[in-house]
Amino acid sequence: MGERVYPQRKVDYIKRMKELLDTYTKVFIVNATHVGSKQFQDIRLALRGHGVVLMGKNTVMRKVISGLGPDSPFAALLPQIVGNIGLVFIKEDLQASRDIIARFVVPAPARAGVVANADVIVPKGPTGCDPSQTGYFQTMDINTKISRGQIEIQTDVHLITRGERVTAGQADLLAKLGICPFTYGLAITQVFDNGAIYDVGVLDITDEVIMSQFSLHARDVAAVGHALNRPNTASVYHSVRYAFKTILAVVVNEGFTHKFEEASDILGYLADPSAFAAAAAPAAEAATEEAADEPEEEEPDADGIALNLGGDDDDDGW
Repeated sequence: MGERVYPQRKVDYIKRMKELLDTYTKVFIVNATHVGSKQFQDIRLALRGHGVVLMGKNTVMRKVISGLGPDSPFAALLPQIVGNIGLVFIKEDLQASRDIIARFVVPAPARAGVVANADVIVPKGPTGCDPSQTGYFQTMDINTKISRGQIEIQTDVHLITRGERVTAGQADLLAKLGICPFTYGLAITQVFDNGAIYDVGVLDITDEVIMSQFSLHARDVAAVGHALNRPNTASVYHSVRYAFKTILAVVVNEGFTHKFEEASDILGYLADPSAFAAAAAPAAEAATEEAADEPEEEEPDADGIALNLGGDDDDDGW
């Protein structure tokens, strides 16, 4: 038997995927369920210079990745290639590429049998349906009343919970009300970065968030160390400040400033507080003059206010 011959299209796809795996180290694993061809086209165009979208058969993807060997960092992608997924190879900035993909989300109606990707709340209020359809709403356990010749829902209704399959009745009701409850786009499920795989939510962690959390817990470590009288890296700074304040208090109380010039300003203030007040007066006057030079905002006169509140002659509300 001769060697198996693959279609040229498949050969080109395998070659293309190998080139991408050799070029990129960052990949989004995306779910492409309900994503239309126009959305794909728009996303590919917007990602130019940032990344490349690769869709294809899962068996071919796994074959190419398996061919790299078990020691390849891309071997971690194999368990993720399940279902209607694709790979987006990212050049540099993961956050920027994620934001680009998130822009291309379109609303969609509810269809029977589809798994809901969001909770659906039907708001209270008029429905536009005539009173003959009251029985239809009763079968859905929705409290209604007749108001001004149409059915009105009395309270908000939690119709569908995220993760549930939409029933035919639910889809029909939402269609009657003209509600498109779902949005579809490339949903990033996991992020691959140099052999590591993590949730896309990690991309929301900025340097500011990390520093804030580090400072918060460093404060707790310092407090525990200070309370137990066990110095540590986090508490030693506070211990030195506390010791300095104690020494300063003793020196000021005794009036001994020899070789401790830091206490001279405090002793000077205690001896003559008025001197410090006189020194601060020019600065306060300068600030007052600067505020006085600023132009005051003109207030509308009473006639102008009355005119604005009067509204148009055709407005029945006034």
